[in-house]
Amino acid sequence: MKIKVGVIFGGDSVEHEVSIITAVQAMQNLNKEKYEVIPIYIDKERNWYTGEELKKMETYKDMDLLKSTLPKVCLIKKENEFVLMRTKGIFNKVLETIDVALPIVHGKGVEDGSLAGYLDTLGIPYVGPSMLGASIGQDKVVQKQILQMEEIPVPRYVWFYESDYLAQKEEILAKINKLGYPVIVKPARLGSSIGINYVKKARDIEGALEEAFSYDEKVVVEETIENLLEVDCAVFGNHELMETSLIGEMMTKHDFLTFEDKYLQNNKKMSSKKLSGKTSTSGFKIPAKLDKRIENEIYEYSKKAFRALNLQGVTRFDFLVNAETKQVYLNEPNTIPGCLAFFFFTGKNISYEQLLDNIITLAIKDYKENKKKVSSFESNVLSTYNGSKGIKGKMM
Repeated sequence: MKIKVGVIFGGDSVEHEVSIITAVQAMQNLNKEKYEVIPIYIDKERNWYTGEELKKMETYKDMDLLKSTLPKVCLIKKENEFVLMRTKGIFNKVLETIDVALPIVHGKGVEDGSLAGYLDTLGIPYVGPSMLGASIGQDKVVQKQILQMEEIPVPRYVWFYESDYLAQKEEILAKINKLGYPVIVKPARLGSSIGINYVKKARDIEGALEEAFSYDEKVVVEETIENLLEVDCAVFGNHELMETSLIGEMMTKHDFLTFEDKYLQNNKKMSSKKLSGKTSTSGFKIPAKLDKRIENEIYEYSKKAFRALNLQGVTRFDFLVNAETKQVYLNEPNTIPGCLAFFFFTGKNISYEQLLDNIITLAIKDYKENKKKVSSFESNVLSTYNGSKGIKGKMM
């Protein structure tokens, strides 16, 4: 019997379209002999849909038609099964059951632990980081603080909320000045390089901050690394078992890897045609040519960070290297990376299909192990509850 995999994607996020691209690629590369693919699409209004048409990129060219023809559903637990229940109409109807969830979501509102928390509440096995790992991985400030505690080098930075900036503008600008220009301004909880600006002069910082605040109330400003070499390394597994990919060098004409570099420069390759797994769609040179010492540091920091940040599934880590001093800095993790970073693993003879199989198998194994842990007690403490007066009397 095939394992039913519910691939969940979309969501109320500025990275909505990127999620669709990644999900369609993944659905096309799942082993059809072993898995039955059940697509679950979340639109920007947070409605959930299912249907075979969601496996095709052409479906998303007319969103109004998509929503009018596909059944609206909710994912619930019913009699020890995880079911997609039709919500439109007078009578609810079970349309599908799923055995394991494969979230392929990007950005705030989904990748940040929101979806993982819901799946935890249902009790369904799912691929990827837990609610804790997902929320840490989405917050560029919290993750840096944890990485520093683990003695993993990160660029110098300043962070603050919009309310802080409005109340202490001059003080915050002075802290940014101490970093030294140019700096990188980022919304703290977004991905795909959205809302990021490379600021060369102090006169341009306020405009960059205003743009970042239009996406997030929390912002981080980072120093730029001189003689910059940007490289990435992906990891799949869990806290116990980790497999690193080859290291890739970012190839971009810009001051940092932009949204356009990542997703638009090769948009023809982002079609519904099944990818061979041999071509990078995101401007990387794999493997990167690095000194052995730098390479070993990147592998070491990747595994150490994967474990410290409570990550699972597939994560791609962005590193910054000063090519002159050879200093390595971990910039940030991508807890559910675009294309699931499959092209980083092909050089290690791990195909996209194998990568998906590995992370799904591991998620099911972890779920079974966690089911053995004590999560509740049989005794009912409410059986002796006599109301607030009874509690007050006992406390006195």
